[in-house]
Amino acid sequence: MIEILRTRRSIRKYEWKPIDAVSRKILEEALLRCPSSRGFNPWTFIFVDEPELLKRLAKAKEHGSAFIDKAALAIVVCGDETRSDVWIEDCSIAAVIAHLTAHSLGLGSCWVQIRNRFHSPEKSSERYVQDLLGIPQQIKVEAIISLGFPGETPKPIPAGELDYNKIRTNHF
Repeated sequence: MIEILRTRRSIRKYEWKPIDAVSRKILEEALLRCPSSRGFNPWTFIFVDEPELLKRLAKAKEHGSAFIDKAALAIVVCGDETRSDVWIEDCSIAAVIAHLTAHSLGLGSCWVQIRNRFHSPEKSSERYVQDLLGIPQQIKVEAIISLGFPGETPKPIPAGELDYNKIRTNHF
């Protein structure tokens, strides 16, 4: 696991090649095995692989989502706020599991924040994605994870550049 953490980086450039069915099933299983508070599993994951929908998802935000149109797959991470008061945390945990699983399969991924972001001055990113994918209003959109075969290879952050001042023992 530590090697996955050492080498995983956000990937925003992809080679166009579909993700095989076995890898996709592994991603699905990993997400469904994610921990959630009190086992409520308030999340829903929408796997998007239709090129036209990916192009439209790439317009979810004013900035920072355009690369989705080059991904082979996007996972829209949603949570039902009526099922759990910590749906945001549960969805965030699931998104991290998606990133780590993708990397373990040789895929690249990148988080696209949707919650509290804007598609346009008049419309939130969340409402845009809900309208595009037919998501009911009580199902909130946390993020989109873009996935594909990496078209770039960012170097890992060297251990010597980690900020160990962020670690405290016993007291702040």
